[in-house]
Amino acid sequence: MATRISSAFIHFEADVIDGLKPFAQAELERKLGAAFQEMPAATPTAIPFTFHGDWQQLNRLRTVAAVYAIAHFPIPRPKALLGHQHWQTLLRLIAAVRQMHPPDAFRTCHISAAGSHTPTLRRIQQTLAADTGLAYDDQAGDLWLRLRPAAAGGWEALLRLTPRPLAARPWRVQNLPGALNGPTAAVMGDLTQPQPTDRFLNLTCGSGTLLIERLLAAPAALAVGTDVSLSSLHLAQANLDSAGVTASLVQQDDSAAALAAGAFDAIVADLPWGQLVGETEEMPAFYAQLLAAAARLARPAARFVLITHLPRLLESLLTPSAAWHVEQIIHLRRDNLRPRIYLLRRLGKVHHHE
Repeated sequence: MATRISSAFIHFEADVIDGLKPFAQAELERKLGAAFQEMPAATPTAIPFTFHGDWQQLNRLRTVAAVYAIAHFPIPRPKALLGHQHWQTLLRLIAAVRQMHPPDAFRTCHISAAGSHTPTLRRIQQTLAADTGLAYDDQAGDLWLRLRPAAAGGWEALLRLTPRPLAARPWRVQNLPGALNGPTAAVMGDLTQPQPTDRFLNLTCGSGTLLIERLLAAPAALAVGTDVSLSSLHLAQANLDSAGVTASLVQQDDSAAALAAGAFDAIVADLPWGQLVGETEEMPAFYAQLLAAAARLARPAARFVLITHLPRLLESLLTPSAAWHVEQIIHLRRDNLRPRIYLLRRLGKVHHHE
């Protein structure tokens, strides 16, 4: 980067989905190596850290929702940020972030802070827009800046490193209401322990999020997505094309009768739960059918990773099951929602039919 910021002055923070922090920590350690050093955090949705490396590496993380560069200012209140020295420091940080992206990547800016409609914050907003040449957006912005009191005193400015959160995948050109977010799908794909020899199946594939995240993580010998909705499959194909990956899409119900028994090493599913798809009273029969279909299609010891907002229903079906062993349950928290990810392992023998 042409603009340099002292690493002693800047640290970073990754926003993570509540419940996925251990997976994000593992990815940061694996991908950033010795240049990464985690700092103490009191929240399950943030990973503060120092990093002495190429900032572009932070923009390629898959399991975090966003990454921010954080500058600390020893000031008593935000108004003092407009002092020449502090403001120039902030502008240098902004320049460093903008230089990582094409010239037209940032068109708007936004400041997230308590009291955003006060005269002081309005002045900061206007000055930011004027000095960056970006239009100020009261609701959102490509250049996203957060201001908050620092725990040790003073104030912190958190600048997102990308025009959109990392969770907003660039390949997504078509969307379905309630579609799975990228970090959760990436973790689910990783739980299948991807191998290039995998025969991978995504039941209820919707707009293709799980398929794409798995194929972006590693190649597969075969990747198949099934969904009863032809319109969903059209959306999935558009997203697959955008991501530059290939999978076979099959329109059928989730009994998956046209697929060979015991054909798949890894299966994933984002299970509907009645709010957006179908009626709640239909869910027990649907879940039972899907578990039976997955059991028929999985080879012995195959992994089945699924996410549901109806854990009691799922567990009531798994308890008497001779087909699946529950290896791991991951509890997530998203606003008022409490979904769970299940990692299942196929038990017993699969009977192949000609």
